[in-house]
Amino acid sequence: MISRRGLMMGAASTGLVAGPAAALVPTPSQVAGPFYPDVLPIESDGDLTVMAGREPAIGEAITVEGRVLGADGRAVPGATVELWQANAFGRYAHQGDRSDVPLDPNFQGYGTVRADEAGRYRFRTIRPGPYAGRTRHLHFYATGPGFERTPFQMYFADDPGNETDFLYRSLPGPALRDAVTVTFAYGRGTFDIVLG
Repeated sequence: MISRRGLMMGAASTGLVAGPAAALVPTPSQVAGPFYPDVLPIESDGDLTVMAGREPAIGEAITVEGRVLGADGRAVPGATVELWQANAFGRYAHQGDRSDVPLDPNFQGYGTVRADEAGRYRFRTIRPGPYAGRTRHLHFYATGPGFERTPFQMYFADDPGNETDFLYRSLPGPALRDAVTVTFAYGRGTFDIVLG
């Protein structure tokens, strides 16, 4: 069954809807968490899987893409989108992460991109390993003209850990959970961010 938000997002992504009639529910904000990078990597582009002069990162490469939209359904061109996450083993490149799983020196772990004129953004990254006490997830910050910098978390639809993850379960109702839960097919998933 396609939700109202799904229909509106599809229409907005094709440019068929604009203006006040296209009101969307803002993507629910969640805590940034303790592991926003304390030291930024040498590179911070949209491809977290490869850094110049190094081997590719360990893990399953995935592409996360989408649009940054206002609650009125219009694109937010030039929006800044940041992504940070655990590596394929489930560890963050942050001095506060004391887990005993390995670091991957070839994994960038953080990237930032600007949305194009249609509000589109794209990252190539690694499917994260499960972090102790959490389901697999990606962290985002997004902002644009007239919008505050806001933290979000994105979840993987096929992860059984979602059912017991305290932050995922704290989202009130299935519509808000659906807004941050992404199905991947052939290594690609779409995460539209609605600022509001």
